[in-house]
Order: sequence, then C-alpha cells, then structure tokens
Amino acid sequence: MKITFSPLRALFGGLLLLLGTYAVAADTAAELDRDVDNAYQKLMSSSPAAQDLAKVSKGVLVFPSIVKAGLVVGGQYGKGALRVGGKTKGYYNTAAASFGLQAGAQSFGYAMFFMTKDALKYLEKSDGWEVGVGPTLVVVDEGVARSLTTTSAKEDIYVFFFDQKGLMAGLGIQGSKITKITMDK
Repeated sequence: MKITFSPLRALFGGLLLLLGTYAVAADTAAELDRDVDNAYQKLMSSSPAAQDLAKVSKGVLVFPSIVKAGLVVGGQYGKGALRVGGKTKGYYNTAAASFGLQAGAQSFGYAMFFMTKDALKYLEKSDGWEVGVGPTLVVVDEGVARSLTTTSAKEDIYVFFFDQKGLMAGLGIQGSKITKITMDK
C-alpha cells in the first residue's frame, strides 16, 4: 500500500483537529462565565465606543472564542453568555457553515450590544436566531467606532470583533445561527 502526502488533506485534518479541540473548551457554565468576563474586560479596555454603548445597552451577548475553519467547505462554532445588568441571563452557541473559495483557520471573539428591549426580546424568544433576519445590526470597525456615540447609536444591535488569530480572510456573522443552550454548572 502506497501512502502519499497531500497538503490539502493535511490542512483539512488540522482544521478538524482544531475544531475538535475547541469543542471541549468551556464545558461548564463557570468556565464559560470566566472566559466571557476576560473577553469582555479586554474589549472594554481597548474600545471607548464599546465602553459608551455598554452604559446604555439593554444586554450584551459575548462569544469569547469562535473557531472558524474551512477548505472549500467551512464552518464556525463558539459558545457565549448573555449579560443583562452585569449578570448572566443565558448561554448561547453560534454556528455557521459556508461553501466557496476558502482555506484556513482562525479564532476570534465578538460582543453584540443590544440597544433596544425589542431586539433583546427577539433573541430571548427565538428558537434559534439566524443573524441577518430580525433586528438590524451594525459591525463596528475602526471607522464606525470613531464616530459612534450613545446619541448616534440608532440601530438595534452593534457588534464588536476582537482577538482575531489565524490565517483565514474575513470575519462575519451574517448567516450565523445563535441558539440558546444549557450549560452544566
């Protein structure tokens, strides 16, 4: 039997290993809460715009680490916690699949600031929310962050990305599905 090395198979195998390794992270509510606390504090210390929105938002959904990997077919997955009034109100996962010209892997986090009670209710009452359907959202990049104030924040949800690592182009949440989950204590 002849065994040949295929760079594509090696990359795909590595991507599966990366996703499999992440799937065991944050197995308990306490671990996820700790990861969310750390990610949220990092975001607050690095973004004055996020600090301002945090003061007036109705809730913040923080996904501290999402792993995205793909080789033609791709996917991303992560777990997070919804904080309302500084306390965890529920746990969620985010998942997405994609198909197209792509290769690589990356990890990143994001926080969604819910600016209206209706947007927050939509998340809490939906049986899996497909991002892009429902409340309007704006991804806050450096340009938006410079001009964003609590008086100019008129959209339902503002999204901040942070801690991007890896080799895969593009960050996005459009088409992601966010679903409430139960975590072990």
